Amino acid sequence: MYQIIDRLEKDRYAEKDELIALLNCDSEEVRSYLFERARRVREGVYGNEVYIRGLIEFTNICKNDCYYCGIRKSNPNANRYRLSKEEILSCCKNGYELGFRTFVLQGGEDGYFSDAVLEDIIKEIKRNYPDCAITLSVGERSRDSYQRLFDAGADRYLLRHETANCGHYHMLHPESMSYENRMQCLKDLKEIGYQVGAGFMVGSPYQKTEYLVEDLLFLKELNPHMIGIGPFIPHQQTEFANQKQGSLTLTLTLLAILRLMFPNVLLPATTALGTIAPNGRELGLLAGANVVMPNLSPVSVRKKYELYDNKICTGDEAAECIQCLTQRVGSVGYHIVTDRGDYKAE
Repeated sequence: MYQIIDRLEKDRYAEKDELIALLNCDSEEVRSYLFERARRVREGVYGNEVYIRGLIEFTNICKNDCYYCGIRKSNPNANRYRLSKEEILSCCKNGYELGFRTFVLQGGEDGYFSDAVLEDIIKEIKRNYPDCAITLSVGERSRDSYQRLFDAGADRYLLRHETANCGHYHMLHPESMSYENRMQCLKDLKEIGYQVGAGFMVGSPYQKTEYLVEDLLFLKELNPHMIGIGPFIPHQQTEFANQKQGSLTLTLTLLAILRLMFPNVLLPATTALGTIAPNGRELGLLAGANVVMPNLSPVSVRKKYELYDNKICTGDEAAECIQCLTQRVGSVGYHIVTDRGDYKAE
């Protein structure tokens, strides 16, 4: 196992059977070695800096019916909301004053937010905060739409591929959604010039170790600037309500492997990690992550953007408690920086 890790660090690649063996390995000593190597690589590129992103969850209305998602179209118990342009700009103002220089506009696929509406919001944010980056996470759109939003000033786009196995994709999504279209969207985003983020859930229903390796190899081919992974957490209003949640250990192992495969990638310690373990995000940083995404959304809507059960949305997750987050990051030897936190090209 140590040889596989060393080769991963040196070559940024391993064979499929080697990756399966590493993911199935249950040795605490091997994992400690893997995490140490991931930290070394991460610190070689980004030092001990952790980038913060101000997350603005601006709508929980969605046309899709993904089987795992709490804001899926067919959930009648979801308390729907949609932030106005003025509310979004207020979130940015608050975030800017707190030191945020990246705003992440994340929402369901809400038809109200047409290209024209989003273009107007993006341009206004850029006018007010020209030194800030804008990341969009608003799902599948046409190439023309992506181009228009990029031309308006959007810098980055997050679109998790969820799984690189076509059969598995259709176990998690309704027939109205297309694996091929998801992959085409990622290709379009890269060609347009976005800093692109992909990613997947760890421990999603019907997932096999082989599928996770397919995810790693797909990402190697895509070569994104950002990779977002987190443990699957069931939501009580979905058909996966009784499924087992994803493993903290496996998620951390995959974070470390991703850091070795992609030394320069922007790798978040996600909210989902902090949801399944009180120190989950700190452990994520110690496994190679270098980004955290506190919530800038109005307090009144944070509990409504519930993709999974028991999502943390108060206390340290609130952007107002940036000092608390700074202390938590500092407790594992890193420090928060307040620049845009762009991808560092090799």
